[in-house]
Amino acid sequence: MSRILDKASAISVAATVIVTLISADGSGAAAKNRLPQVETQNSAPIFIAEPVVQPVPQTDALPEGTESVPASAASLNELVQAQPQPDELSRELNCLAGAIYFESKGETLPGQLAVGRVIVARSKSGRFPASYCGVVYQPSQFSFVRGSAMPSIDKRSSHWRKAVAVAQIAHSGSWQSPVEGALYFHAARVSPRWHLTRIAQVDNHVFYR
Repeated sequence: MSRILDKASAISVAATVIVTLISADGSGAAAKNRLPQVETQNSAPIFIAEPVVQPVPQTDALPEGTESVPASAASLNELVQAQPQPDELSRELNCLAGAIYFESKGETLPGQLAVGRVIVARSKSGRFPASYCGVVYQPSQFSFVRGSAMPSIDKRSSHWRKAVAVAQIAHSGSWQSPVEGALYFHAARVSPRWHLTRIAQVDNHVFYR
């Protein structure tokens, strides 16, 4: 009987030791390895210190060295309307606007811009004079030039104001022409035997590089 009691006593002592060890696992060194508890009710909001940056949408690439189109201009017409109308133009812009006026004042805005961009491209090509006026007044290049001069222009007209706006856009490269890179054009009503690469026809002109 005493053996049975001794055995029961030993089992009781062992059980007490086990319970003590299990309860100790929730504190001290062992607890340091546990993640802290997060309250799910009545807890204050947590703010992230880092800024959230959204990617900027990519637009169609413009030719190298040109400026981006202003975000407010959804069309070439809007961009034309947004251009300033200075009281006095520089000589170079006056030559560029004059060429646009005489060559394409009755055409669409893309057609006028295409003419302007050809003059800009020529001035940068190294194959033509390095200024807009030099390009425009180069002998035998533009039929409206008479004796190294342009005819008079009604600068109060809407056609002139539009030509000035398109000249500023062509100069800055702020809208891509449908015939970027063209260096030559002729009226669609004629068919010169040019051994050049045709790009496209825009309104009444055919453009080549």
